[in-house]
Amino acid sequence: MHIRKFTIDSDEQVVVKVLREVLDLYRISTADEDSAAFEEIVVRNETAEGNPLRVRTETIFVGTEGDAKRRSTETVARDGENPRSERHRLIKLNFYKLLREELSLPEAPWGILYGVRPSKIVHRWLDAGLPRDDIMERLHEDYGVGEDKAALLVDSSIYQRPFLRQTDSRTVSIYAGIPFCPSRCLYCSFPAFVLPGEKMLRRFTEVFFRDLAAVRGAVAQYGFRVQNIYVGGGTPTSLPDDVFDEMLRTLHGSFASDALVEFCVEAGRPDSMTPAKLQSMVRCQVNRVSANPQTMQARTLRRIGRRHEPEDIVRMYRDLRAAGIPCVNMDVIIGLPGEDVRDVEDTMEKIADLAPDDVTLHALALKKGSRLRENLSETELPDDETARDMFTAAMDCTKRMGLTPYYLYRQGYQSGQLENVGCCRPGAESMYNIQIMGERQTILGIGGAATSKIVSPTQKYLKTSFNPKEITVYLDKVDYYIEKRNRLLHEVYGEQED
Repeated sequence: MHIRKFTIDSDEQVVVKVLREVLDLYRISTADEDSAAFEEIVVRNETAEGNPLRVRTETIFVGTEGDAKRRSTETVARDGENPRSERHRLIKLNFYKLLREELSLPEAPWGILYGVRPSKIVHRWLDAGLPRDDIMERLHEDYGVGEDKAALLVDSSIYQRPFLRQTDSRTVSIYAGIPFCPSRCLYCSFPAFVLPGEKMLRRFTEVFFRDLAAVRGAVAQYGFRVQNIYVGGGTPTSLPDDVFDEMLRTLHGSFASDALVEFCVEAGRPDSMTPAKLQSMVRCQVNRVSANPQTMQARTLRRIGRRHEPEDIVRMYRDLRAAGIPCVNMDVIIGLPGEDVRDVEDTMEKIADLAPDDVTLHALALKKGSRLRENLSETELPDDETARDMFTAAMDCTKRMGLTPYYLYRQGYQSGQLENVGCCRPGAESMYNIQIMGERQTILGIGGAATSKIVSPTQKYLKTSFNPKEITVYLDKVDYYIEKRNRLLHEVYGEQED
């Protein structure tokens, strides 16, 4: 749907952002076109300070013939919440309700709940002692979340509670980022580059090990215990065999101890796996591998830029099992170009035959910087309703496999306004995935585009340090980013150290 003009009585950046997010929910864009549904939509907000805080929102829908309809609603803030955050939430919720009422729009699956980690809200309420039913009600009333999504979010959050308790202020995880791939997929916006030549690769490994040595020093200095090591990317297995082996041996030798629960390597591309890499993983006691088919449809693999066939995924999976890797995860993307419900059902049936320990379902995200986003008009994608049917079919299959949802996260511009959900058999939960989504544990990032999240011992705040996405900037300025990470560590842990 198009409208010719969208007017807001505020230039406050957050207000503009949250109101435009509501338009995005329903694919409403501004464009001067003959087919525009409205000449203008005007939003006005009035805040009544006090206890409780109140927000009244008026929306004027101006038709293309000059006729106008006024609608308004008023909502009251929750006790005990941050007034500024509550004001923004109420502005967004009010506009969401008025827009739906005027245009007879269906409820969005996640309502106005926005952001990567919705489980953090649920954990905060669980910490405060709210029971499950009360949290379900608040998700619906405060954010407009549908019953199915609320149940998925609350139940997966409750599932995580025992795992989140297995940490303290000195327990950390390590993320190692290898920003290289054999080729770039159609939908990918990750800061990953096709594997460079020998000279550039040698320089990267030198810088990577300097970065790693600095983190090893910090672990020793602050008495950290490393719970998880996660090697991601990119595709880490795209490295040459000898470089891959050196990287794993150094990571294991630097951080492995009795405290280590999980050592995970992403091996998403079977065309990057070799017997030597598999032997390296076994020698270094890697106990979790993510083997990511994305789809088991050969035509789709070719279309998205993958250089392998479904049979190659099966071969790699069986090789991992034969080598004794204890836990294998498989990722599937829902909503890929040209696919429908039958394709997803076929993919899931083939994955179920392999019986992985963990399956993560990703709703396709139209990411900025991806070739898919840049050439969207030339690509055949499932509509939102079809994407939801595809996701339901995939989730139904995970249930038949005996897998339980245990973590989820969301991204912008996802097909069907859906989410990414990890489902596993009991005992196969990814501790790293739970910790990275919960943001209650310090995670130290090494390598290209890696992020360090330094959580205060009280868990009341965190500080972040981002290694640059551009590989040449990382190589040239690694010492600056090492120093920045060290400075933040000292700010958070220095007083306790003294």
